[in-house]
Amino acid sequence: MRTAGPVLVVVAAIFAIWYVAVIPMNIKDAITQAERAGATVSPEGAQARRDMSAIGLAVRNTAVIPATYALDRPRLPAPHQIAAELWDTTIDKKITSKRSLVFHGWVTLSATLLGFAIGTAAGILLAVGIVHSRAMDMSVMPWAIASQTIPILAIAPMVIVVLNSIGVQGLIPKAIISAYLSFFPVVVGMVKGLRTPDAMQMDLLRTYNANRNQTFWRLRLPASLPFLFASLKIAVAAALVGTIVAELPAGGGRGLGGRMLTGSYYGQMIQIWSALVMAALLAAGLVFLISLIERISLRRLGLAS
Repeated sequence: MRTAGPVLVVVAAIFAIWYVAVIPMNIKDAITQAERAGATVSPEGAQARRDMSAIGLAVRNTAVIPATYALDRPRLPAPHQIAAELWDTTIDKKITSKRSLVFHGWVTLSATLLGFAIGTAAGILLAVGIVHSRAMDMSVMPWAIASQTIPILAIAPMVIVVLNSIGVQGLIPKAIISAYLSFFPVVVGMVKGLRTPDAMQMDLLRTYNANRNQTFWRLRLPASLPFLFASLKIAVAAALVGTIVAELPAGGGRGLGGRMLTGSYYGQMIQIWSALVMAALLAAGLVFLISLIERISLRRLGLAS
């Protein structure tokens, strides 16, 4: 309850700013629509209003302000318009319908989970190799860092085209791009975690005559778990972003990325924003799930109260 108050205040402030921003963003379209309907606006004619500021137009046409919150194709949708779209596309539509955000959300989520699993497995294996092999540390780690300098918007279409040319379509190309974004946080976090034990702890295990495998399972791995879970939270969000980006060149209008792309084609900003909100909710849910697993795992290992 102590944290709920500040959070609610911040959320209320965001919504207040959002509702205020709707007015200048949509006022010109609202005035044009009102003028076509026969209402008196100031100044008359689109040519006269072209170079005027949005705030100035809003001040001179206060009667038109309510219309900025009800445009069919607003430049900036109001929160209640997005909420109505979310209700319509999640509750009122069958989940098998291609107009359902549940359908598109599942398409994106399935590729995200597969890519996240691939990226996590690859990241952990690379981290173990880097920690135990100086050669891998000197060779693989710089390449892992360099791989993240390549813009995902540039590499995603190439991956999609190349894999399509050899008959690999659907879930796999999107999962590969998702894994590409998610493996790096896991590598960095896991390497840091595996190297957390200090020299005294390592010397203690040597006095017990522990071999490398025993040192790994008894000391390095438990010490790395807090770092790993912190990295997984970042990686799962990155995996979702990678999937959405991969859905843009993939075409077909499937998934949240495809939903956004279709909305941009037809100027449906409400559709784009509702897909964005659904993506944010999916990311929040995935991070919450990892946090829950983290609490349970660390509590059982005695690393958290």
